[in-house]
Amino acid sequence: MTNELTRAKYFSLILILGTLTALGPFSIDMYLPGFPAIGKDLGVDPTRVALSLSSFFIGISAGQLLYGPLLDRFGRKKPLYIGLVLYIISSAGCMYVSTLNSLIILRFIQAIGSCAAAVAAVAMVRDLFPVKENAKVFALLMLVVGTSPMIAPTVGSYVTSAFGWHMVFLILGMMGALILLATILWLPESYKPDTSLSLKPRPIITNFLAVVSEPQFYTYAFTGAISFSGLFAYVSASPLVFMDIYKLSDKAYGWVFAFLSIGLIGSSQVNSWLLKHFKSQEIVPVALMSQTIIGLIFIVCAWNNWLSLAGIIALLFAFLCCMGCINPNTSALCLAPFSKNAGSASALMGALQMGIGSLASAVVSLYDTHTATPMAVTMCGSSLLALIILLLGRRKTGSALTAAGKDGAVLVH
Repeated sequence: MTNELTRAKYFSLILILGTLTALGPFSIDMYLPGFPAIGKDLGVDPTRVALSLSSFFIGISAGQLLYGPLLDRFGRKKPLYIGLVLYIISSAGCMYVSTLNSLIILRFIQAIGSCAAAVAAVAMVRDLFPVKENAKVFALLMLVVGTSPMIAPTVGSYVTSAFGWHMVFLILGMMGALILLATILWLPESYKPDTSLSLKPRPIITNFLAVVSEPQFYTYAFTGAISFSGLFAYVSASPLVFMDIYKLSDKAYGWVFAFLSIGLIGSSQVNSWLLKHFKSQEIVPVALMSQTIIGLIFIVCAWNNWLSLAGIIALLFAFLCCMGCINPNTSALCLAPFSKNAGSASALMGALQMGIGSLASAVVSLYDTHTATPMAVTMCGSSLLALIILLLGRRKTGSALTAAGKDGAVLVH
């Protein structure tokens, strides 16, 4: 097979896996500018609409634990098909809600569907690419995923202004249908179903416990998840901060959100370059310490009302730049020891990210202070706690990191 064809295959795999991973973030970001309009139509305060965001986070967290064993038992594609169909149906249902409670429930179901895509994509990275390439592949996926906060809020703001917020969910449903079609036609099955795996509760729990008892997994899974929860706090609080405190229009908010995402995308690609010179386990602590310092500066400035619009954008941009160097590396490091049960490991990692992220989202939503302080405290706290867990966990991982990936996945050409 020619190198050109190999590169084309590599590109198509990254693109499809990236769109699968981006489906959840798109579902989060695209409807954020519509919060005021949704609140008005459903007769509730716009701040309460954030409950539908929290229910989405909870759905993704719970759903990943469901899909992990299914992906190992039936292969990657069949559970993925079921999840995408569920996503399409629930997206259509969101268009016709008349109460906030209905939206909260349907968003939960929509999340259950979308998380099949996220878990399958992460597991397939472990299936299809060599372990030593995983961090680079995750960085490339983040490049695709990073288009979500760049495009989704901006598109969502214009769609909401022109056609109403209901149309946002129609577009999301159509995206799910296109991704389902691409998955059927062009994504290879990367894992032979393991019929020996039982779907009874006890063996499933035993399998999850075996994964979470691996020091390298729990160190980097919790480090990555807690650090990543700072992003959830930012996403949840940003509509209030920018549209209520700084009085930006929904369209201007969309553009600011898009600009800030450049930090996340750009740094993830800088991370690919850094990996040529440093190991993942060397990059993570430096990025976390930098993120914690930025968070502390953010708290001081927010508490004293020193932040102009430009100032808060600069601090958030710097914080997200650190995130782009943390997440790909922690994801690769916690999955490296696994091949046979990569689906379960991927599910646990994703469940931790979304579960802890939903808590951060809920915490920041509890404080109606009309300042940026709750956002700053939550974001800084997530970085500091992640750094502490990393430093404690590294005592047990130590040289075990060099043993990761002896089972060696094979790159598909």
